[in-house]
Amino acid sequence: MTTLASPTGRSQTLTALFLAVAMAVVVGTALGFQHIGGYMPCKLCLEQRTPYYVGVPLMALAALSSAMHWPAWMTRALLALGGLLMLYGLYLGAYHAGVEWRWWAGPTDCAAVSGTIDTGGKGLLDVLNEVVPPRCEDAALRVLGLSFAGWNVLASAFLAVVALRGAFRKG
Repeated sequence: MTTLASPTGRSQTLTALFLAVAMAVVVGTALGFQHIGGYMPCKLCLEQRTPYYVGVPLMALAALSSAMHWPAWMTRALLALGGLLMLYGLYLGAYHAGVEWRWWAGPTDCAAVSGTIDTGGKGLLDVLNEVVPPRCEDAALRVLGLSFAGWNVLASAFLAVVALRGAFRKG
């Protein structure tokens, strides 16, 4: 059985680098859909990004720790923490997907909470009447039957497995 005290090697460095890049790609895709595609995120959508915002620099630190041959327990602990973050992201995504499928109720205050409003020369109150923020219950887009939240469940699960495997693998 491998423990957190086992020495790290090249595989942990590569795992941490892969996770940092993959997490950045996932959250970057979400930001792209928001800022380029015009999909306004709801409150739950924004919450699902938090594990990635924390995970990217954490995995970069894990890669640095492994590459610089810092104590093995540190690299392994950072990878394990990344795995736990992705499990939390999986939970957030599954909760949001369940809200979208109406399996359970979402938060009562779930509406868009971000973005600036372009008034286009009109008064702010006139524009507010035209903007309808998304509700957590309504999936903005489904691709192959999955909403953004559903795809986040898959991405988080995969990244959690990679991180936890990297934390407890020899070499």
